[in-house]
Amino acid sequence: MQHKVQSIRPFIGAKDFKISRSFYRNLGFEEVVLDPKFSVFKTGEIAFYLQDYYAKEWIENTMIFLEVDDVDRYYNELLALNLTEKYGVKLTPTRHLDWGSECFLHDPSGVLWHFGKFR
Repeated sequence: MQHKVQSIRPFIGAKDFKISRSFYRNLGFEEVVLDPKFSVFKTGEIAFYLQDYYAKEWIENTMIFLEVDDVDRYYNELLALNLTEKYGVKLTPTRHLDWGSECFLHDPSGVLWHFGKFR
């Protein structure tokens, strides 16, 4: 098989759709509303779908890895957004490992985002 992949867009759910929409806009994603219970969030060529649907076991086991150019800078920018105070989310500082670096952010529903950079 030969692929000419254009994009990959995961679907994630939201426990409180209104709060999650605000959270992702606060992170700098551009929202395009597709339906009252369904949006796509974009930054550059990257995108994901957010839906007004919540299944605890699914959401709390969802992880997304987003590669960034500078993890330490990205972490400091996340910290400056005061997300833990605004949304009650958990932000974990950068750790540097053999394969690269990453920091973690749980969204308001429990989706775990890895922001990282490979060596």
